[in-house]
Amino acid sequence: MDRDHRGWLPCLLGGAVFAVCMAGTTLPTPLYGLYQEKFGFSELMVTVVYAVYAFGVIGVLLLAGNASDTVGRRPVLMAGLGCAAASAVCFLAATGLGWLYAGRLLSGLSAGLFTGAATAYVMDLAPPGGASRATFVATAANMGGLGCGPLLAGVLAQYADRPLYLPFVVHLVLVGCSVAVVAWLPETVRHRTSLSTVRPQRPGLPPRVRTVFGPAAIASFVGFALFGVFTSVSPAFLADSLDVRNHAVSGLVVALAFFASTAGQLAVGRVGVGRSLPLGCAALLAGLALLAGALRWESLPLVVLSAIVGGVGQGLAFRGALAAVAGASPEDRRAAVISTLFVVAYAGISVPVIGVGVLVGPLGLEGAGLVFIACMAVLVSAAGAYLLRRPVPVGS
Repeated sequence: MDRDHRGWLPCLLGGAVFAVCMAGTTLPTPLYGLYQEKFGFSELMVTVVYAVYAFGVIGVLLLAGNASDTVGRRPVLMAGLGCAAASAVCFLAATGLGWLYAGRLLSGLSAGLFTGAATAYVMDLAPPGGASRATFVATAANMGGLGCGPLLAGVLAQYADRPLYLPFVVHLVLVGCSVAVVAWLPETVRHRTSLSTVRPQRPGLPPRVRTVFGPAAIASFVGFALFGVFTSVSPAFLADSLDVRNHAVSGLVVALAFFASTAGQLAVGRVGVGRSLPLGCAALLAGLALLAGALRWESLPLVVLSAIVGGVGQGLAFRGALAAVAGASPEDRRAAVISTLFVVAYAGISVPVIGVGVLVGPLGLEGAGLVFIACMAVLVSAAGAYLLRRPVPVGS
């Protein structure tokens, strides 16, 4: 038993580093209201600052998503931790909106570098026969880290001094510890080449993937859009409409969505890919309906329920989508197809979020949110109906 625990230690440490990096990407979420007060920018600018992150992720996925297969896992993770540290420094030094843009872009670059490399590294570090458990570690580290970010920042902002500084100081310390851990862990890519051999990955869809990819991409887009809007504007809604000004509560509500997504992703193994996509679409639709009710009746319990139900739906839909398109893809095109799915998903974080920010001015937060919900409900309903008529093959 002790030998088994020692064998899992590198894998668990790799997962901890993954969680630290992803926590940094959501750390500013409960702090945007404080930045608004300090710098005097509009709700539209909040959504733009949030969405800049997605452009950084998409850029890295397209330009260097396969870099860790070529130059090794550790150099890519070190670069990602460097971007995470630089992002924290930008927020610490922020004297205006430009610093926030730079911090969010660097945060997106760190997430883009970690998304593929850290997942592969955690899998590589697992003992023989531990692929299933390693998948759990990687999933929990990714989504759990995203959930811990707003929770940590919210608690520190509410109960400690200097709310716009202490969360990023703590994260810098954690990043420094992570650098030491990565330096200690072994490299798992045996045949490495220079960075100059890395080539951009061109998204592509072989004909046999297209029937599966359409509904899978729509479900992924809606799930990420729900997360994007929820994390960017829910703190403002809680404060302005519900008079919930406790940053710890605001961070917890956002964190619940990510923790629920982890549970949804883990449930795919039991539910099965063929059923997880339509079930995920149904849960996303229910989450959107609950969010609409929360906006309409200004209800905190409905906000919490929408976070949990929508998070479970996002987890079911996205892991099901990933498994479906990977299973339908030819082996030599699989990386390109998965990259395309991630590009669509992260577009969901950016485009609808900015749209909501644009509509807040003329329609108010409630009106903008209801327009977003209606559009996303149409999309996810269409995807769910298609999947009921043409289920994803069980073998995917």
